[in-house]
Amino acid sequence: MTQERRGPFLWFPVMMLVGFFQIITAFTVLFQKDEFDLTLAAVLLGYVFVEFAYFFVATAFFDQKHTELEVIGFFLSGIGLTVCASVDSGYAIKQAVAILLGLVVYIVMVAVLRRSDIVMKLRTPVGILAIGLLALNIVLAKTTNGTLNWIEIAGISVQPSEIVKLAFIFVGAASLDKLQRARSITKYIIFSMVCVGFLFLMRDFGTALVFFFTFIIIAFMRSGDFRTIALICAGAVLGAIMIIYFKSTVAARFATYRHIWDDMYGKGMQQTRALIYSSSGGLFGLGIGKGKLKGTFASTTDLVFGMICEEWGFILALLIMLTFAFLVIYAVKTAKDTRSAFYAIAACAASGMLLFQMALNIFGVTDLLPFTGVTLPFISRGGTSMLCSWGLLAFIKSADIHTYPKLSETILPDHPLYPDDIPIGRRRRRPAK
Repeated sequence: MTQERRGPFLWFPVMMLVGFFQIITAFTVLFQKDEFDLTLAAVLLGYVFVEFAYFFVATAFFDQKHTELEVIGFFLSGIGLTVCASVDSGYAIKQAVAILLGLVVYIVMVAVLRRSDIVMKLRTPVGILAIGLLALNIVLAKTTNGTLNWIEIAGISVQPSEIVKLAFIFVGAASLDKLQRARSITKYIIFSMVCVGFLFLMRDFGTALVFFFTFIIIAFMRSGDFRTIALICAGAVLGAIMIIYFKSTVAARFATYRHIWDDMYGKGMQQTRALIYSSSGGLFGLGIGKGKLKGTFASTTDLVFGMICEEWGFILALLIMLTFAFLVIYAVKTAKDTRSAFYAIAACAASGMLLFQMALNIFGVTDLLPFTGVTLPFISRGGTSMLCSWGLLAFIKSADIHTYPKLSETILPDHPLYPDDIPIGRRRRRPAK
C-alpha cells in the first residue's frame, strides 16, 4: 500500500493575511492609549516577527511542509494577546511570555513524541509526576475564588491541573496502545480516578469534567464499545448527583444555571453582563478596547469570549468556534495515516479536549451550560493554560506522519505496530493490481 501524499501547505500567503490582521489590531490598541507605549508596541509587533521567524526556520531547516496547526496556534494566541493588551499592558507582556514558553513546550513535545519507544519509557514517570503535582497543589494552594487551583512559586502563580492535562493524555494513549494489556489498562483507570479525585478535593469541577470527557474519548477509541461507555457515563451521572447533593458550592452553581437573570446583581452578575455587552457587538463589534465588559471581573479569563463578541463581533467569534471544530476534523483525518495507536488516540483526545473546553467556556458564559470557570484555550489570559494549549496541539502535530520527513518514508499505517482493533485510524487496503 502506498501512503497518501499531500501537497505542501502554502504558509506564506496565509500568514501574510494573519500578520496583516494582527498588525491592524495592534495599531488599533496602540493608538487608543493616552501615550504611545513603546514596550507594548515591541510586544505586539515582535509577536508578528516571531511568527514569521518560526515558519522560516521550520520550513527552511527542518523540512516542515505542513504547518496548518502552527498557523491556528499563532492566530488564536494573537487574538488573546491583543485582548490582553487592550485591557492592560502588563497583561500583554505576561501573555507574550506565556506564548513563547508555550511554543517551546510545543517544539520539545513534537521532538520527544517522534520516538514511540521513548514515549513508552516515559509513561510511568510522567504519571507519577502528574499525581505528585496534584498532591503538591493540595498541600500548598490557597483557596482562590472557591477553588484550590493555584500555587505560587517564586512569585509566579502556577495552575498544576493545566499541566496534568498533558500527562493525562500522554499516559492514557501510551497505556492503551496495542502492545499494552489489561494490567496497563487497569493502571490507567486507577490513574484517572486518582487525578479526578484530586480535582474534586481542589473543588475544580470544571477541569474534572474536562478530564472525564477526555477519558471517554480515550476509552471509546480503545474499545469501540458503546455499552462500556454508557456504563461509565451512568456511573459519572450518579457521582455528579451525589456531588450536587453533598457539596453546597457545586449545588449553588447549578442553582444559578438558567436563573442568572433572577439574581443579575448577585451570583448572575458576570454572565448577565457578558450576555448584555456581547449582544451589543453585532456582526463586526464595537471596536477593540471600546467595550464595557473589560471592566467586569475575569473579563480576560473566564469571560473572554464575551469580550470578543462585544469588541470584535460575532463573525470573528464564530470563526474561533469553527477553528476548534477544524482541529477535531484534522485530528480524525490524520489518525487514518498515523503510525501507531498512541498517536491516533493522543491526537483525537487532545483535539476533543480543546473542543470540549471551548464549549464549556462559551456555553457556560452564555448560560447554555453551567458556568464552570474553565479557560478558552489559546485566548484566555493565563500562563499554564497557554502552555497546555500548545502542548495539546503538539499531540495533534505528532500524529501526522508528514511531521517527521524521514519516518514518513519508512513507516506506513499498515506497520506491524498499528493496531487492528482501533475504531479510528486504519485505512482500507487497496486490492493489488
